[in-house]
Amino acid sequence: MAKTQVNPTRMELTRLKKKLVTALRGHKLLKDKRDELMRQFLDLVKENKQLREKVEKGITRANQNFVLARADMQEEILQSALLAPKQEVYLESGVRNVMSVEIPVFTYKTRTSDPNDIYSYGLAFTSSELDAAVYSLSELLPDMLRLAECEKSCQLMAAEIEKTRRRVNALEHVMIPEMQENIRYITMKLDENERSTQIRLMKVKDMMLEQAHHYRQRGLEG
Repeated sequence: MAKTQVNPTRMELTRLKKKLVTALRGHKLLKDKRDELMRQFLDLVKENKQLREKVEKGITRANQNFVLARADMQEEILQSALLAPKQEVYLESGVRNVMSVEIPVFTYKTRTSDPNDIYSYGLAFTSSELDAAVYSLSELLPDMLRLAECEKSCQLMAAEIEKTRRRVNALEHVMIPEMQENIRYITMKLDENERSTQIRLMKVKDMMLEQAHHYRQRGLEG
């Protein structure tokens, strides 16, 4: 029996069949979308893990160089060396659509293209460890931006995967079976009505034949 009350008419049957075709097509598209999102999500997770390890190692190495520089230089000289940066970085953010998910894209550019502008101090009164720390941090900037992209993209894609999974399950386990059950119910009722109509017609035909037979008998007796 159908779970929801439906009118057992041919118009309703046609409407449900069209709706079922649309639901089946949507179910397939959503499953394909979910599978593709999962594939790209796993690739991003793998890249995110590699980038995080690389960035953490780079930051650890830069911190070690800063510690060595602080031990080798006076605090006043170190602070004054880093007080007025010479280079500037401009960050731009955008979005990229991946399977209807807008993931962030970060790009940056520097005020000048001279690689030596990362050093805001003269090299005569500073240690090489400070130079190494500043250089390693500048080298880490692209990886840090890409890591931020990956982590945010993973969050957004995980949310979209969960939402798509719920839709697929709702279609697969609720809506499609319910429509199929309603179609079977309407088909059964229409078949019953057709059989009942045929039986009534046969009974009417028998009654008419019987009545005609009585009329003929009366005519012969008269």
